[in-house]
Amino acid sequence: MGGYGSGRSGYKQKAEHCRSLDVNRLHREGCLRPGRQGNWIWSRDGEEVGRIGYSAHEGRFDLDYKVRVHGGDWESISQPIRLAYADCHYGGQRPYFVCPGVVQGRNCWRRVGKLFSGGKFFLCRYCYNVGYASQTEARYDRMLRRANKLRMALGGEPGTAYWIAPKPKGMWQRTYQRMRFEIEWCEDQANQAFLSRFSHLLSPEEREMYFGD
Repeated sequence: MGGYGSGRSGYKQKAEHCRSLDVNRLHREGCLRPGRQGNWIWSRDGEEVGRIGYSAHEGRFDLDYKVRVHGGDWESISQPIRLAYADCHYGGQRPYFVCPGVVQGRNCWRRVGKLFSGGKFFLCRYCYNVGYASQTEARYDRMLRRANKLRMALGGEPGTAYWIAPKPKGMWQRTYQRMRFEIEWCEDQANQAFLSRFSHLLSPEEREMYFGD
C-alpha cells in the first residue's frame, strides 16, 4: 500500500452508511485538548453501535480501534491525524482534520471537517468517494425538501397543502419576505421538474397546457 486508503473505491458510498468523526463536535466537547484521551461512542436509538479510542496531542489526534473489512480478521489500527487551525473573523480558531489519505500515489492533505470510516481508515469523503443521499435525489424532491425546511423554520407545517406561516415575532420583514419568496420559488421549481420528468405520461392536451408544446 502507498499509504492510508491507497486507491479509491469504484462505487459511491453513502455518507449516511459510514461512521464519521466531526472535528467541530469533537472540539466543542473538549476532545481535541492536548492530553485528553478516552472513547468516542456512536449510538442509534440510545443503543451503542460502535466506539473507538482516541488521544489528543498538540497538532494531532490519534485513533486506536479494531476493524474488520469485508468479513476478514479483526485488525488493530493506530491512526494519527494531523490537525490544522484557521482564524475566525469573530475571534478564536476553527479546527480542521488534515486528511491522511493517499489516492493513486498522491497525498490528499485536504483540510476537512469530517472523516469517514469508508474502509480500514478514517479518511475524507473525497478519498473514499463518499456522497450524501441528498446528492442523488431527484430535483423535485430536493426542491421540496428545501421548501419544507424553510416552512418549518417559520413555524409552519411542511407541504404545499398548508399556508406559509405568518412572520414570527422578532423577525425582520425583509427576512420573512425573502424566505417566503424562496419557498414559493422552490415549490415552483419542484412542480416544473416533476412535470418535465413525467411529461411522457401526459396527454398532448396536458403537455400543451403545461409546456406550450
